[in-house]
Amino acid sequence: MKILVVDDEAIVRESLKAWFEQDGHSVDAAESAKEGLRLCAQGRYDISLVDMKMPGMDGLEMQARLAAADPDLTIILMTAYASVESAVKAMKAGAYDYIVKPFDPDDLSLLIQRAADHRSLRAENARLKKSLEVASAPPPMVGSSGAMKRVLELVATVAATDATVLVTGESGTGKELVARAIHTQSSRRYNPLVVVNCGALPEGVLESELFGHEAGAFTGARARHKGKFEAAEGGTVFLDEIGEVSPRVQVELLRVLEEKVVTRVGSNTPVPVDFRVIAATHRDLPGRVKEGAFREDLFWRLNVFTIEIPPLRERPEDIPLLAEHFLERFTGAMSRRPMRFSPAALEALRRYPWPGNVRELQNAVERAVVLGTGTAVEVGDLPVHVAAAPGSSGPGSLAEAEKAHIRMVLGTSGWNISRAARTLDVDRVTLYNKIRRYELKRPENGS
Repeated sequence: MKILVVDDEAIVRESLKAWFEQDGHSVDAAESAKEGLRLCAQGRYDISLVDMKMPGMDGLEMQARLAAADPDLTIILMTAYASVESAVKAMKAGAYDYIVKPFDPDDLSLLIQRAADHRSLRAENARLKKSLEVASAPPPMVGSSGAMKRVLELVATVAATDATVLVTGESGTGKELVARAIHTQSSRRYNPLVVVNCGALPEGVLESELFGHEAGAFTGARARHKGKFEAAEGGTVFLDEIGEVSPRVQVELLRVLEEKVVTRVGSNTPVPVDFRVIAATHRDLPGRVKEGAFREDLFWRLNVFTIEIPPLRERPEDIPLLAEHFLERFTGAMSRRPMRFSPAALEALRRYPWPGNVRELQNAVERAVVLGTGTAVEVGDLPVHVAAAPGSSGPGSLAEAEKAHIRMVLGTSGWNISRAARTLDVDRVTLYNKIRRYELKRPENGS
C-alpha cells in the first residue's frame, strides 16, 4: 500500500512511518493538513491516516477535501481524545475507521491489512458491476429513422424514473428489447429483470407464477414458491403480452400494482415487494377495454408512460442498418468470414413489407448466412417469399426465387441429386440443367 500519514506530532509521524515501512508499505508523512493535501495533489495514495486535532485545518475538514479529490482513498482518522460524538462524525463523513492514541504496532498492522482487503473488495465489486453491465446489456437498438430516434429518446427519459411503462407495437418489433434497455439504463439495473410471457401460460399457472404459492395450495404444490414479483425484488418485472391476461388475474394484478404487496396462492399473509413494471402488448388495449375484455382501471394503471414502436414497413430506412447488424452478428457467431449484401439482395430486403417486423428480418439474415457460400449474400440466399416480393425490378425475380428454392432443397438433401429431384418433383436431367443454368455449386465442405 502507498500510505500518507498526516499528524502535527513528529513522534507519531516517525513511529507510524517506521512501522508501516517495516511491513513493506511505501509511506509519506506530513506535519499539517495543508502539506498533506499538497502531497495528495502530486500523487495517489491508497490509505491516509489523518489526525483529528491539528493547527489550522482539522482532520474532519481534511477528510472532506481528500474524499472530494480522490473518492477511492481509504481514510482512517486518529485522535488522542476519543468520544462517541467525534467517532460518529468521522464515520458519517465516510472514514473507514477511527482509532485512538497511543497505538499498538500489531493492531495497526492488522488495521492496514483490513483496509487493504476492503480496498480490494471495493475494486473487485466495481469490476464485477462493470462486467455485469456489459454482460447484461441488451443488443443495441439499431435505427436511424426519426421514429426510432424518438423511441430511443423516450427510453432514456423514462429509464431515469420509476414510472410504469406500457410498450406497444406489432409482434416482432422489439418490445422486449425496449424493456431491457429501460431496465439496464435505470437505477435498478443491478437487480433482476424478470420476464413473464402472460400469453403463454394458462390462468391458474400464471397466477402461481406471478404471485407465488404456499406448500399444499393445490395438487402438486409440494413446497413454497416465490412468484415473479418477489423474485424481482428491487428490480423490474416485464409483463409481456399483458393483453392476454384473464379478468380474474387482472383483478389480482391491479391490487399488486397499487399496493406493492403480493399474497401467495394458499396464503392470507401479504408480502411487501419493491419492483418496477414494464408491460407490453401487440393488442389494441383501448379497444379491448371498450369490449369489456380488459379492465379500464388496470389499463390506466399500466398506461402511465407509453412507448409505441412503429412497424418496420413504416421505417424502411432502418432495414439496411438492421440487416447489416444481423449479418455481422451471425457471421461472427458461426465463425464465418465477413460477408456483405449484394445490391440486388439489399434491394430485395428493402422492397419486402416485413409483416413479421424485425424478428422476421433477423431470421431471414440468419438463413442467408447459413446458405451463403461466398463473401456476399445474394438474392438466392434469401427466403423465397422475400426474393419474390411484389415490386421487384427486372424480369429475373421469378428466376431468382426458383434459384433460391433449388439451392435450399439441394442443401437440405446434402446435394443428393436423386433425392433433391424427387423433392422438387422433376427428373434428374431437368435438375442438372437448372443447376448449370443458375451456376449452383456444391459447398467445398460437402455439406
